[in-house]
Amino acid sequence: MIKVMWLLKRAPHLTLDECRDLWLTRHAPDIIAEESPYLKRHIVDVRREDVDGLSGKPDQEPEWDGIAEQWFETEADYNAVYGRALRSPRNDTLANTSAPYPAGLGKAMRQSPEE
Repeated sequence: MIKVMWLLKRAPHLTLDECRDLWLTRHAPDIIAEESPYLKRHIVDVRREDVDGLSGKPDQEPEWDGIAEQWFETEADYNAVYGRALRSPRNDTLANTSAPYPAGLGKAMRQSPEE
């Protein structure tokens, strides 16, 4: 099993609820449809608004608002999605995130074998 994990920070113009709605009702279904039949599982978790009663709550705004996991059964399935010629970034992701992944991670995940 191969897992790809994406850490996302919402764009400043979005509330956490708006981000959750976009991610769960539009973006995630699009990813599942686009990467089928290679994608075996797709999990999305979006953080809750700060709740004062939670133990261990950070004093500062969290660096990330959510995480997505993509599961692929085989290397061939993974390569069928990430081994294609570079896809242009999804416009909805770029418009609604301020930090889609740590610097350089996205490029490293999409490099072709000859790079």
